[in-house]
Amino acid sequence: MAHDTPPLPQRTVVLGSTSPYRRELMTRLRIAFEVCAPDVDETPTPREAPRELALRLSLAKARAVAAQFPKAVVIGADQVADLGGLPIGKPGGHDKAVEQLRQMRGKTVVFQTAVSVVCLESGFERSDLSAVKVQFRDLTDAEIEAYLRAEEPYDCAGSAKSEGLGIALLASIDNDDPTALVGLPLIRTCQLLRAAGVVLL
Repeated sequence: MAHDTPPLPQRTVVLGSTSPYRRELMTRLRIAFEVCAPDVDETPTPREAPRELALRLSLAKARAVAAQFPKAVVIGADQVADLGGLPIGKPGGHDKAVEQLRQMRGKTVVFQTAVSVVCLESGFERSDLSAVKVQFRDLTDAEIEAYLRAEEPYDCAGSAKSEGLGIALLASIDNDDPTALVGLPLIRTCQLLRAAGVVLL
């Protein structure tokens, strides 16, 4: 009589981010996970392309948290808005957000969203990236001001909080991983977690 092999114990999963948006997205996977803030300098290096910056920072965040949880599977993520090769990060305040949205109005911005998964004990380390093309409407100053006062998206790359009122700023979104624009591409995250040995279903 054949017996099913008992499953191996599931490794602890740690999200290396304090972003409430990424935390909410992770809950959709219905797996237990912990949260730990990565201590990483997010300053771009000279002439660093937005895509490379997002990939570098996502891996740096995953590695930083993995050093504290060497047996765990750690997820790191980063998003950089790419305006013609110019990296646009989180505004941090109102005036900078106004400046960002004025720069982006009427233009196509590529939101480079990278995810990395690291497990020190098993030697697993892999990264992936989803590039989301976003066409901004030709926004008026009044629209920009009204949006920022209502949403206060100062912790979002490019000031664009698409899961909220920020959707009204946009003409179109073109991507292959529907949660990438919010900050964590779940299709790619699932692929990496499975590759690291995490059972999702």
